[in-house]
Amino acid sequence: MTEATGKLHIAYIGVGLMGLPMTRRLLSRGYAVTVFDIVAGKMAQAQGAGAQTAHNAAAAVQGADLVLTNLPTPDAVEAAVFGPDGVASAIRPPQLLIDFSTIKVEQGKHNAARLMQQTGCHWIDAPVSGGPPASEAGSLTVMCGGDAAGIERIRPLMADVSARFTHMGPAGSGLAAKMLNQLIVGCIHVVMAEAASMAEAAGIDAARLPECLAGGHADGSLLQRLYPRMVARDFAPQGYARQLRKDLEMVEAYAQGLETPIPMMHQALTLYRKLIEAGHSELDTSAVFKLYEQRLI
Repeated sequence: MTEATGKLHIAYIGVGLMGLPMTRRLLSRGYAVTVFDIVAGKMAQAQGAGAQTAHNAAAAVQGADLVLTNLPTPDAVEAAVFGPDGVASAIRPPQLLIDFSTIKVEQGKHNAARLMQQTGCHWIDAPVSGGPPASEAGSLTVMCGGDAAGIERIRPLMADVSARFTHMGPAGSGLAAKMLNQLIVGCIHVVMAEAASMAEAAGIDAARLPECLAGGHADGSLLQRLYPRMVARDFAPQGYARQLRKDLEMVEAYAQGLETPIPMMHQALTLYRKLIEAGHSELDTSAVFKLYEQRLI
């Protein structure tokens, strides 16, 4: 804990598209933050914002009160925590790990049990929704699974990084909620692209649709924030298309295990696979509009 602010010392592993703006948010709120990322440029950016840097994940954990991970894939989480010089080689009670990554539900449960067995430390799955702007503004939606005592302990931190923080149950519960979030988000992305395509074909001012529909049943954050980016052809990544495809593939596998039909989500996943095949993996998730614009459906 830092004497000047009374805030915790944070180890932050993974300062990419979501982790870097959250690091800036934590620094602005008075936390001491030590970061590690396999991409040197990302660490340099975090250092420029005021963070300390470490040469590996284990070194970042030394002296920290909480360990935060925010990584793009299940394999990246596995490597950062349980690989050589990973978090598990250094973390010890009363430290605990909060994973903001979106990974498979069963993997999250397994990771929590493995970390407890190896180190005696709790693992909290805490996937988020809201994108980089919300990460930097501290207005994320966070869905958590894990030990109730650990959840209570991190509430002050969550008050600084999120606008909504919900404990959904034991380990894996936050990830299950994120699967549902991504199911809804993926389907609505495709609906927004279809609406933009039809509006332009109809000859109306497509850019005015969010204003026109505001307050009605079709209104929502994606209509107000995502749809305008499609119409403007602004596909600078706030979330990579490849990441949403990865998430939808996890939703598909999870639903299969639950024996739950998800035909609409299957169609959204099909379109995101086509988008990646067309060479647009590094564009924003809103770039699914390109499939309609270029008649690739």
